[in-house]
Amino acid sequence: MKYWLLKSEPDTWSIDQQKKANKKGVTWDGVRNYQAANNLKKMKIGDLCFFYHSNIGKEIVGIIEVIKTAFIDPTDKINKFVAIQVRFKKMLKKPVSLKNIKKNKDLKHLPLIKQSRLSVMPIDSKSWKIINKMSNISK
Repeated sequence: MKYWLLKSEPDTWSIDQQKKANKKGVTWDGVRNYQAANNLKKMKIGDLCFFYHSNIGKEIVGIIEVIKTAFIDPTDKINKFVAIQVRFKKMLKKPVSLKNIKKNKDLKHLPLIKQSRLSVMPIDSKSWKIINKMSNISK
């Protein structure tokens, strides 16, 4: 299993909307950056993703799970980009802000800090554990 971070603007798609989608999940579409799209293609069923509210909030608020691997994005008229299917797993007990992530020296290498505009990025297992701990989740 691998770990990822997916960004969404909460006024476009929020963790609460993701939660309401239930077990069938939703299509994570609209990704038009090649590096982010390549990351979507690497995802496997069962991979876990942090759900990050970008622009408004700038914080990790929950965890979602990949339930369907990359397929042609139905919102892409030229069939060049892919989407995945994800479902809600859990809310974080306490959101982890970008500000607090930047303060942690063990997280300085994350694409969230180094490539702030990237919307889909890998998270190494050590960083996954650190961020979960920051939110008071044991795993």
